[in-house]
Amino acid sequence: MFDTLSDRLATTFKNLRGKGRLSQQDIDETLRAIRQALLEADVSLQAVRPFIAAVRERAEGAEVSKALNPAQQIVKIVNEELVEILGGETRRLRFAKNPPTVIMLAGLQGAGKTTLAGKLARWLKSEGHTPILVAADLQRPNAVTQLQVVGERAGVPVFAPEPGNGVGNPVKVAQDSIEFAKTKLHDVVIVDTAGRLGIDADLMKQAADIRDAVRPDEVLFVVDAMIGQDAVTTAQAFMDGVGFDGVVLTKLDGDARGGAALSVRQVTGKPVMFASTGEKLEDFDVFHPERMAGRILDMGDMMTLIERAEQAFDQAESEKMAIKLARNEFTLDDFLKQMEQLKKLGSMTKLLGMLPGVSGIKDQLNNIDDKDVDRIAAIIKSMTPGERDDVKIINGSRRQRIARGSGTTVQEVNNLIDRFLEARKMMSQMAKGGMPGMPGLPGAGGLGGTKRKSAKAKAADQRTKSKGRSRSGNPAKAKAEEAARQARKDGNGSMFGDEAGGGQFELPDEFKNLLPPQ
Repeated sequence: MFDTLSDRLATTFKNLRGKGRLSQQDIDETLRAIRQALLEADVSLQAVRPFIAAVRERAEGAEVSKALNPAQQIVKIVNEELVEILGGETRRLRFAKNPPTVIMLAGLQGAGKTTLAGKLARWLKSEGHTPILVAADLQRPNAVTQLQVVGERAGVPVFAPEPGNGVGNPVKVAQDSIEFAKTKLHDVVIVDTAGRLGIDADLMKQAADIRDAVRPDEVLFVVDAMIGQDAVTTAQAFMDGVGFDGVVLTKLDGDARGGAALSVRQVTGKPVMFASTGEKLEDFDVFHPERMAGRILDMGDMMTLIERAEQAFDQAESEKMAIKLARNEFTLDDFLKQMEQLKKLGSMTKLLGMLPGVSGIKDQLNNIDDKDVDRIAAIIKSMTPGERDDVKIINGSRRQRIARGSGTTVQEVNNLIDRFLEARKMMSQMAKGGMPGMPGLPGAGGLGGTKRKSAKAKAADQRTKSKGRSRSGNPAKAKAEEAARQARKDGNGSMFGDEAGGGQFELPDEFKNLLPPQ
């Protein structure tokens, strides 16, 4: 969603690189470009003005003028101010001292409240709670049925005493759900309320009546992030008519310009608490301002990536795989298990998009087909147990049989086997504390630990240090090494790395094979 804004900001910061000192004109031009980028991304003018003012005040102060790298300091300031405009810190749900905790969802029709209710319930269940969904939207056709379907998919019960479709009293349903939850020992009640196509008096009155009847611990305003400037108008209307404690952004995976995320917090003063990033129930995240700011500035979101990996990967199974890698006993069966665990993390495009500085390969990321994992699984499952254990026995006739059985081509089978052998070699060396063509890092040995250096090796290291650096005997290679050293010497060396300054992230060769051709 923030691709356009990220690209514009990256270009702006790239123009600052290499300048040892920033003039007033440099600052003015940079702030003008940032302001234009924000406005084009549908960020409200009410949010843009204080943001630019805060960045200008800090950019014109000693914080930048005395910095060793002023350009990177500007990036740091913009990052910190973005975090501030997004809420400053992560806001967590408030739970009632005496259960059940009541959470009321409010918003316009079409914002995604019903699906969001299921996502929130599923997330709360994964956190150890016992939520229940309440069908208080009795106006929209089939809203009750939809909530029941969503609840079944999420594995959460639904309280729906009325059929809906214009029949029933939503206020009474919401009231009765509290007693039902106490009887059945549910510690969280999520009330799905009705919406309208636009703001009107009936919508506000019904929402206010439900709020007064159940006295919720949290009122969450659900807003479609794709509606742009209207998100701010709608949020302000709900704030005045009903009041809410936090905001939930839906459809953040869309192709809109995303200004709502940067505007709602600034205009209403209420934090964004959750974000829906896809159609699946698991596409739901706690909103972290610092992580969102990192994504916008192309610094990546490694913390979210790590958290998802921790949830998807089994620790005992991973340790078992590490032992196999160290012993070079990793088979295609093990590879398939790893691929299936990787699939649990979600879309490969989204996962790679969380890496810092991927703007340079954005087009390739968009062309990644997640069905490739299914094709790989089909090829492996078409092999015999013996072939999975030892791929070296797979000759030409076997490859033809595997291709026919998996509905693929011999070339695809060959590619999988070749990539598997390369990946196994690389991962085996990593497990032993090194990378292909690289020595093991001190103190970062694999399962067997790092080998103690001999006196001869230590003497060789000392000679290398005394020379300053070694040179290749190949003239072309020596020239390339010298160019690389000069590039590192000219680099910024900032806390954000080159990516923050608008540079491009370079994937290792091993991972480039995973990307489709440009």
